[in-house]
Amino acid sequence: MADNQTPEQDYSIDVQSDEVDSLRDFVDQQAKRDDVQQRAFDALYEELRQYKDDFIYQMEKPLLLDLLLFYDSLNWFQQSLVKQEMSAEVIADSFQYLIDEFLELLYRRDVLPMESKDKFDRETQKAIKVVYANDKLKDYVVRQVLKRGFTRGERILRPEEVVINRFEPGRATGSETSGGK
Repeated sequence: MADNQTPEQDYSIDVQSDEVDSLRDFVDQQAKRDDVQQRAFDALYEELRQYKDDFIYQMEKPLLLDLLLFYDSLNWFQQSLVKQEMSAEVIADSFQYLIDEFLELLYRRDVLPMESKDKFDRETQKAIKVVYANDKLKDYVVRQVLKRGFTRGERILRPEEVVINRFEPGRATGSETSGGK
């Protein structure tokens, strides 16, 4: 006990000292708990990252394997061309086989070619070029399909790119403009 302190002051200092010790213990326990939580969070985050990476790999794997099979077919076709083992008719048939094989790859992923329409449809087609005509019956008639359109499920993946006729009296037949009308 200090020389000029009363017993009540001594008791108060002891109580305060005990409270400070108690607060230190609490802060130390909280720091340990935070450290444990941080390690748990880090472990869970790493597990989630591995799951995500594996999920993406598993989702891509069938497509990648199909693409590798198609790559093998392209290599076979190229080697046959280099060795000049095929007639022109066999080359045409083999090339059609490659196109069919690629369409099959798309079918397995629910990607289907769209049915072409004779009359321009803004929902499913994109006009790349316009050819002016003097015949009103040919207005908005699809003149040529430049690129086939594709859907996936009920959604348009790529619109069909077309050349369309436009009726415009007095404009020379066959005059053209390009654009995205």
